Amino acid sequence: MAIISFNQPLKNDFFLLKISGKYKADMGQFFMIRKDSQSMFLNRPMSVYDIKKDGIIFLYQVVGKGTSVLASCKKGDEISIYGPYGHGFPLNVKGSIALVGGGTGIAPLFYALKQLRKNKKLKFIHVYLGLQKKNEFESNFNDYTDSLIVHYGGFITDYIQYEKYNVIFSCGPLKMLEKIDRQAKNHGIEHYVSLEGRMACGIGACLACAIQTKNGNKHICKDGPVFKGEEIFYYE
Repeated sequence: MAIISFNQPLKNDFFLLKISGKYKADMGQFFMIRKDSQSMFLNRPMSVYDIKKDGIIFLYQVVGKGTSVLASCKKGDEISIYGPYGHGFPLNVKGSIALVGGGTGIAPLFYALKQLRKNKKLKFIHVYLGLQKKNEFESNFNDYTDSLIVHYGGFITDYIQYEKYNVIFSCGPLKMLEKIDRQAKNHGIEHYVSLEGRMACGIGACLACAIQTKNGNKHICKDGPVFKGEEIFYYE
C-alpha cells in the first residue's frame, strides 16, 4: 500500500493523482492501481504522466465507476500500486519528432517529452494535443517542447505537419492512430503507438487486452502498450 500525496481536480473531469514513494519507469510504461472499494474490484492501468523524487503522478479522466472511486480519494488515503509493466517508447531515436495525444492518450506523453529532452540526437520535439476543451495541464508541456499545438474538438490529425518529422509517438483513439499511421507510411516516418485497453492483471494472464497484429495475437499489457504503428490492425 502507498499513500496519496494529492488528487487534484482539473477541468472536464480530469485529475492529477500523485502517489508518494520512490518509483522508476521507462516512458510509455504503466502501473496498475486500485483503491479498496465495492465499486472497484479490479486494478486500473494508468500510464506514467510524471515521476518526481518523492512520488509518481498519473493523469486520468473520470469515465466510469472505477475512476469515480479514484476521484473521491483524498490526500493521506491508502492506495495499491503495482508496476511498472509493459514495453515503452524507444529512447534512442534521432532527427525530429512529434508527440501526438488525443483525450486521455495525452497522459504518457508528458513523461516521454521530459525523457526525450535528454536525447541529444533529436533536432526538435513538437507536441500535438487534441482535447474537447481547454485544460490546465496543457501549460506543463510548454516548458519542454519546441512547439505546442493544441486543438479543441475535431481532429488533431488535421494539424500535423508530417513532412517535418522523422519519428512520431502517438496515443489516443484507434481512429486517430490509424490516420497518423497512414500518413507516417506515406512520408516514411517511424511511428510508434501506445494502445489503450481494458486489463486486470498487467502480465498477460487475464487475456482481457488481447489484440490482433500483423505478427499474430498479442497483449497490450505484456507485449505493449507501445507497438510499431505498422504492426497494428486498426479496427474496433
